[in-house]
Amino acid sequence: ARALCMDPIVMLFDEPTSALDPEMVGEVLDVMVKLAQEGMTMCVVTHEMGFAKKVSDRIIFMDQGRIVEDCTRDEFFNHPDARSPRAKEFLSKILSD
Repeated sequence: ARALCMDPIVMLFDEPTSALDPEMVGEVLDVMVKLAQEGMTMCVVTHEMGFAKKVSDRIIFMDQGRIVEDCTRDEFFNHPDARSPRAKEFLSKILSD
């Protein structure tokens, strides 16, 4: 909230929900969705794949400090056959339809 007072052009988030009470996670993600809808540029490090699928334009998937995937949200989530073996493995464990 304090960072928004400065009217930034970009906001950086590093696992913004990781230390939150589970009841607060939804509230924080809702605020971030609203920011995205208002056109705020955000760089978000997250394991919240549902959130990333909903709001992101691009996905950068990293493994052991290296970029494994750099693609659009649609490419990453909707075309698993085009993904690297590591990304496929991650998505199969994290996402459930």
